[in-house]
Amino acid sequence: MNIVLLSGGSGKRLWPLSNDIRSKQFIKIFKKEDGEYESMVQRVYRQIKKVDPQAKVTIATAKTQIAAISHQLGESVGISVEPCRRDTFPAIALVTAYLHDVQGVPEEEPVVVCPVDPYVDEDYFEMLKTLGNQAAKGEANLVLMGIEPTYPSEKYGYIIPRGKANLSKVDSFKEKPDAETAKQYIAQGALWNGGVFAYRLKYVLEKAHELIAFDDYEDLFRKYHTLEKISFDYAVAEKETEIQVMRFGGRWKDLGTWNTLTEAMVENTIGNVIPNDTCEDVHIVNELDMPVLCMGLKNAIVSASPEGILVTDKEQSAYIKPYVDQLDNQVMFAEKSWGSFRVLDVTADSMTIKVTLNPGNRMNYHSHEHRDEIWNVIEGKGTVIIDGMKQSVQTGDVVTMQAGCRHTIIAETELKVIEVQLGKEISIHDKRKFQLEE
Repeated sequence: MNIVLLSGGSGKRLWPLSNDIRSKQFIKIFKKEDGEYESMVQRVYRQIKKVDPQAKVTIATAKTQIAAISHQLGESVGISVEPCRRDTFPAIALVTAYLHDVQGVPEEEPVVVCPVDPYVDEDYFEMLKTLGNQAAKGEANLVLMGIEPTYPSEKYGYIIPRGKANLSKVDSFKEKPDAETAKQYIAQGALWNGGVFAYRLKYVLEKAHELIAFDDYEDLFRKYHTLEKISFDYAVAEKETEIQVMRFGGRWKDLGTWNTLTEAMVENTIGNVIPNDTCEDVHIVNELDMPVLCMGLKNAIVSASPEGILVTDKEQSAYIKPYVDQLDNQVMFAEKSWGSFRVLDVTADSMTIKVTLNPGNRMNYHSHEHRDEIWNVIEGKGTVIIDGMKQSVQTGDVVTMQAGCRHTIIAETELKVIEVQLGKEISIHDKRKFQLEE
């Protein structure tokens, strides 16, 4: 089974836990049987592999998410990188070309595309296999999964099938309606459009060549920034006549807001949290190294992270995005392929960061033109390389680097470092990478 997971967006509706680097699908908020926490993408990947251990999973994503994906899923998952955001049709065209030209997937093989972050049970992934098998038959060019609606939602588009059989042709698509119109659609047997569909690789590859002038994957990648922003539904699905839909009646939740996310949480509190016994229906998530005390709250959500603190009524939590858009977008925490970092303090002429490197990992070998840096090793052992010179470091050591010098640090054990950046122009863009000679 070839599965493509679409991983996009910054998840601003789940601020302050999500940001441009750690989108909502990477937040570790779901408790497993062993007591550890996992993220949406880890949960979905684990479920896929449980249903089909041989499944080939490829994630279509932005460059900013590569480190988080590698950190949470390892190196076995395929990644199709979008050079920039161009909506779902260009993303699916690019990943289809990637599967064919880079991964060598034959044109007749089925591909199943779905979002990276649904909250579902294993029957959803059994359905993905069925969807792929149906696409392989060639009876239709596209086979969609239609979610049986549980209420007249205004958040989803609707699929109108030609009948109420488990598998039927699609009559039409409807945009997100108001509640009254949604009731009418449901009365007609309409299904939620959950963005899940299957096709034989050849079909989308031909559609891509029909709508975009390109030679192969590499050529499409180079031209990607010039492509029109357009959804797959609008560019392909709504114009396709040979299209079927399968009904899915299992559990399916789109955890796009705090309110829906808390419905899926096993416990009401995560982190250093103290709710008193007068709190009712309150969910609290704390990622800070200080306690959060809540008293007398009802139907509320409290979330604290290095990005900020949110206190909201559950119903109002769905309307957070325009307020988050007004905030400064300084990323305060992120997981990287080598570990993680957390911003501790920012002034006009300095930034202080806590860096954690996983054993055997290192930063890129790089330099900065406009800032000096000081590394204070607070835990672990490793090796620092400055302008080609190696030096062993351990707890208590301090290393100073002037602007312009090339440097990196390699972790022997888990290594924790307080990094102080000093300069008038501290910017993420002030970084030049170099090849490290072994």
